[in-house]
Amino acid sequence: MDESSRVGIIGSGSWATAIAKMLMNNVLELNWYFRNPKHIKKFRKHGHNPNYLTSIDFDTDKIHFYSDINQIIEESDVLIIAIPSAFLKNAFSELSVSLEDKFVVSAVKGLIPDENMIIGTFLNKVYNVPLDNIGVISGPCHAEEVALERLSYLTIACQDVKKARAFASFIQCGYIKTSVSDDIYGTEFSAVLKNIMAIASGICHGMGYGDNFQAVLMSNGIQEIKRFVDTVHPITRDIKSSAYLGDLLVTGYSQFSRNRTFGTMIGKGYSVKYAQMEMLMIAEGYYAVKSIKEINEKYKVNMPITDAVYNIIYEKISPSIEIRLLTEHLR
Repeated sequence: MDESSRVGIIGSGSWATAIAKMLMNNVLELNWYFRNPKHIKKFRKHGHNPNYLTSIDFDTDKIHFYSDINQIIEESDVLIIAIPSAFLKNAFSELSVSLEDKFVVSAVKGLIPDENMIIGTFLNKVYNVPLDNIGVISGPCHAEEVALERLSYLTIACQDVKKARAFASFIQCGYIKTSVSDDIYGTEFSAVLKNIMAIASGICHGMGYGDNFQAVLMSNGIQEIKRFVDTVHPITRDIKSSAYLGDLLVTGYSQFSRNRTFGTMIGKGYSVKYAQMEMLMIAEGYYAVKSIKEINEKYKVNMPITDAVYNIIYEKISPSIEIRLLTEHLR
C-alpha cells in the first residue's frame, strides 16, 4: 500500500463524505460507490454530495463514480466501507468478485445484525479477507466537524501496524491527526458500545437529568465498555485513550451524535418507531444493543447500562422506571 494504491469508498452517507474529503487531500484520484445512479448524476452536476454534508465541494474530475459494487472492488486496491451495518449484508449480497487481495477498512461502527459479528470478523469469516488486511477507523470524530475542518483525531487499527500507518497517511492532513493501534477487536467493539451509551445519555437528557448525572453515566459507561472488550478480547489496552474514552465522550455529549439524538427523543416520550422515522440518519446503537445483549448471553459481563437501553427499546419498559433502576447500579 503506497501513494500509487487505488482507493475506493463504498457508501455515500455523511461519514463516507467526510472520509472522501480527507482522502482528497492526499490521493490523486478517488473511486466512490453510490448505490443510486441518480445521486451520482446530481453529484457531478453540483460538485457535492446531494444528500449529506452539502457544504463540501469536490473536484469531480478526480472522482470515479460507480453504482456497480463489483466494478469498484475490481478497480480499487484499498476499500473503505462506510455503509450502515444493517444494510451491509444486503449491499454485499451482489458481490461476485473477491476481496481477498484488498486492504479493507471498516468505518461502520456497528455489528452485522443476526450474525452478531463486528465488521472485521464478518470480512474475515465470510469473505476470507486476511486479518492483516483489515483496518478499522475509530474516533472521536464527527463528520460534521470534518466538513468544517475543525481539528480532529482518528485512530487506525490493524494487526499489521505498518499497514495501519500506511493507510493513516492517506487521511491525515492539517485538520486530521492520526495514531495507530493493533487492537481491531477492541476498537470495533468499543465503537459499537459507545453508541449504546450515547442512547442512554440521550434518554437521560430527554428525561431532564443534568450534567452531574451525565458525568456519572459516562464514567460508568467506559467501565462497562472495558469490562466487555477485556472479556471478549483480553489484551493489554489503555481504555483512557481517544479511540475508546474519547470516542465515547464525543458520542455521548455532542449535538451531532445521532445516537444521543435518538435517545433524547425516546426520553421525551417518542416511540422507537416514531423516533426512527423522524431521524434522517441511522442510529447504529438501535441495532447494536440487541446484538450485544445476545453476545453477552455467552460472556455474562455485568452491563447495567446496556441492559437498561435494551429493556427500554426492545422490551418497551418505561424509561422512567428503567433509568430509576439503573441509578441504583451507578457509582
